[in-house]
Amino acid sequence: MKFIISSTDLLQGLLSVSRAIASKNSLPILDNFLFVLEGNTLTVTASDSETTLKTDINIDEVTAGGEIAVPAKLLTDSLKELPAQPIEFSTAEDRNIVNIIWSSGSAQIPYYPTEDYPELPALADPVSLSIKASVLADGINSTLYATAEEELRPVMNGIFFDIAPEAATLVASNAHKLVCYTRTDVRGDSAASFILPKKPANILKTNLAKYPEEIVDITFDKKNAFFKFDSSLVACRLVDGTYPAYRTVIPKNNTNFLTIARTDLLNASKRVAVCSNQATSQLVFKLAQNKLEISAQDLDFSTSAHETVPCEYEGVPMEIGFKSTFLIEILSNLPYDQICIKLADPNRAALIQPSVQTEPDEEICALLMPMRINA
Repeated sequence: MKFIISSTDLLQGLLSVSRAIASKNSLPILDNFLFVLEGNTLTVTASDSETTLKTDINIDEVTAGGEIAVPAKLLTDSLKELPAQPIEFSTAEDRNIVNIIWSSGSAQIPYYPTEDYPELPALADPVSLSIKASVLADGINSTLYATAEEELRPVMNGIFFDIAPEAATLVASNAHKLVCYTRTDVRGDSAASFILPKKPANILKTNLAKYPEEIVDITFDKKNAFFKFDSSLVACRLVDGTYPAYRTVIPKNNTNFLTIARTDLLNASKRVAVCSNQATSQLVFKLAQNKLEISAQDLDFSTSAHETVPCEYEGVPMEIGFKSTFLIEILSNLPYDQICIKLADPNRAALIQPSVQTEPDEEICALLMPMRINA
């Protein structure tokens, strides 16, 4: 293998896939990048056996192709110290050494044979879907924060993709809060679904931001999913299991409506939450006609706070408690200026939606379970 490439182009390619590499790998070969050079295309692969990232780098000056496995951290750290310039990258097969030559010096690092590097799995009866990168990124951003950390119920630890001929919905929940992101302009040929783990979801969230106008081609079966866009591929093993019937828990007949500016409610909740009980983080909403008072107290430390927030409230007077951390998370991630919180009673879930639907193809709703108010 021998080629000349810009040091910054190679480093950017390595960094774009390096997040797939785990800090501790079960297979030593996975501590390496896989380089495959065919023609003028260098394909760089990184993997932890469950999540695999690939990127293609175009190279103008190629003398010889081939494939090798190169220590990821060593190569990345070396390139980070180089100023932008052309470098010559060549292998000495008799010593299993990579020679890296730049204008004022050179370095030698080992490389390894590639036969132990795991191949991507073949998909069985795959389902395909295309979606704009900015839409997929919005869906992941709108739901990822609501996923759980449960060892006994791993299906709750990922984002559920529910695809139908009418729309596609991304769902995340930790049993205390639930978020649904629906796009009516994204449809499947038939009903299909999968659960995307957190690690590839976070990788997609970061990488898709660079290509908002690209189309992402998603291909998946019951075990794996491939996301292809620009010159990149994200492949991952899916969470195995059946996602709960989330639609059955979304309330349909909450008749008490609180309409309020999202940032006003968010900032007031943050201020009052400072004085909430450290164990429960409870906020209490006291609602009356066009009036909301938020309060919190911690009797153990003799702290309390309350604030009245301008709003429109139509419904019966009530007091309802929420965990401040969950409420603040939801309010921080909703993109709307005005929201409507629909309530039934102090013991049933609140539904949080935009007060006016401004995006005709997009719908985001959040569900938040209440807390029992301590006397």
